[in-house]
Amino acid sequence: MCGIFGYVGSRTAEPILIEGLRTLEYRGYDSAGIYVPGFGAVKAVGPIDNLAAEITQTIPGTSGIAHTRWATHGPPTVENAHPHQDMSGGVWIVHNGIIENFRELREGLIAQGITFNSDTDTEVLSKLIGTLYAGDLKKAVQAALVRVRGTYGIAVMSEKDTKQMIVARMGSPIVLGVGTDGHFVSSDPSALLAHTKDVVYLDDGEIAVVTKDGYDVVTIAGEKRKKSTETVEWEAEAIQKDGYDHYLLKEIMEIPQAIKNTTRGRLLVEKGRAKLGGVEGVLDQLTNLNRLVMVACGSAAYATQVGKYLIEEYTKLPVDTELASEYRYRTVIPDKNSAVLAVTQSGETADTLAAIRLAKKMDLLTLGIVNVVGSTIARETDAGVYNHAGPEISIASSKAVVSQIVVMILLTLLIGREKGMTQEDGKEIAQALQDLPDQVQKVLDQHKDIQKIAEKYAHYTNAMYIGRKFHAPIAYEGSLKLKEVTYIHAEAYAGGELKHGSIALLDENFPVIALVPQDDVYEKMVSNIEEVKARSAPVLAIATQGDTQIADLVDDVIYVPKVHPIVQPIVSVIPTYLFAYYVGVSKGLNVDRPRNLAKSVTVE
Repeated sequence: MCGIFGYVGSRTAEPILIEGLRTLEYRGYDSAGIYVPGFGAVKAVGPIDNLAAEITQTIPGTSGIAHTRWATHGPPTVENAHPHQDMSGGVWIVHNGIIENFRELREGLIAQGITFNSDTDTEVLSKLIGTLYAGDLKKAVQAALVRVRGTYGIAVMSEKDTKQMIVARMGSPIVLGVGTDGHFVSSDPSALLAHTKDVVYLDDGEIAVVTKDGYDVVTIAGEKRKKSTETVEWEAEAIQKDGYDHYLLKEIMEIPQAIKNTTRGRLLVEKGRAKLGGVEGVLDQLTNLNRLVMVACGSAAYATQVGKYLIEEYTKLPVDTELASEYRYRTVIPDKNSAVLAVTQSGETADTLAAIRLAKKMDLLTLGIVNVVGSTIARETDAGVYNHAGPEISIASSKAVVSQIVVMILLTLLIGREKGMTQEDGKEIAQALQDLPDQVQKVLDQHKDIQKIAEKYAHYTNAMYIGRKFHAPIAYEGSLKLKEVTYIHAEAYAGGELKHGSIALLDENFPVIALVPQDDVYEKMVSNIEEVKARSAPVLAIATQGDTQIADLVDDVIYVPKVHPIVQPIVSVIPTYLFAYYVGVSKGLNVDRPRNLAKSVTVE
């Protein structure tokens, strides 16, 4: 959600800034702009190509800041696009986050004679910094931020000192890139990979002065901080399309490799055990909990719901799943012998981070399942597991969700063996995980057949997904993917809930996608399908190979391999991803960057 990129060095800044913004496009945005000291700002509504078209000459200068905006305060217009300037026109700022007290700050500034040209909270901050600037930009930024309530990741520059950039963070990520010919700033480490893999993560309440030759970090109060450099594990090539038409398809096709990366070094098949080094230090606490609470948003929340079924069934540990966006706003009655597990691809999701911080205030054990190494939630939790799924560029998540479920299975195996699971049962689960990439590949190999089926359903304006037990959350996840990338209104229900109201929606124009593997609720799902067919609704079934009954009941079938029940939800979710992708493509939509959405939601 929004993106920041900056550079201070010896090279011409403008092309570096534009390319930096292109690597941040996947985060979701509706306008963009750059500022280069000595030249000024260029802004445009719409894609980066529109911004690039506005630059009709080479812009001199070896430093600058750039931004992609996802509209919050005010519609997407040139006036509301970043960067914003102070009254003098000499101080410029880009900003991610929300300044909650911007109205009262704005009123105070208006009383001082300051005028405004936009609807944004960011312009208020730029004007505030400008009123406090007396030759020392860092001091002006510090003084301004003391007065601010809300979240921010900012980069600030002044015409009076073009060789430094001031950046600060509170609740919205800022990463410094350490280069050989200058230093970089970004809201996402993936945008730095074309220049450097050596990065420094700012923590909340920190400010950095960045120059060509280095950086200094202090707190808002002025206390010096010593920061260590970390290495990003991804390669720059990992964020390229590699010949695929879309990142979404590339990332779906990468799921077998993502599973291998998630399980590498973590499976002890002959012993029937899992090894998760990130939680070894809290293993005794983890295996003796009264309850595990999992918090997440969006697709990650559906992954936790799958995890709840699995952990409770195989370990008997009670598990609650909570929407992170609601957890902090209800009365939480903590059990001191419980733990809170945050699940997030980016490690920066604002609601999930807030939930973890609430849990820490209650002195609960906090854990994380995170894909981005060095992210805020990875650093603030007591222990956790990295996904190692690789960068995910498409806004609609696929391989990261699968990786999250894989980690849930690893946790199930880890806890289960400590709580009485037999070695033989453990070996079966470990072997199922080891075989899983090949089983998923068998589904991916059907992509052309799934494309033909998807094209049959692309004209519908409604759809419903149903599943039971482990597959109820997969129904929700499949429905979300269809909504995200096709804009089709899609519902999702546990199959048994149909007759309690939602079946009223069904007719010949309301297809149902039924997840019906041959498991212990198969007959129940078949009954639900019969109910659907009695209302004349078309049915697409996702069923297991060898099921000779299902084709006679439904209109279309996508068959998936029959595997161990604990990994069946993963095999079954793959067709829902391909189905949504091909429906979106057939409708001519930008499936990588759906309207109104952002990849990393860093504001509440």
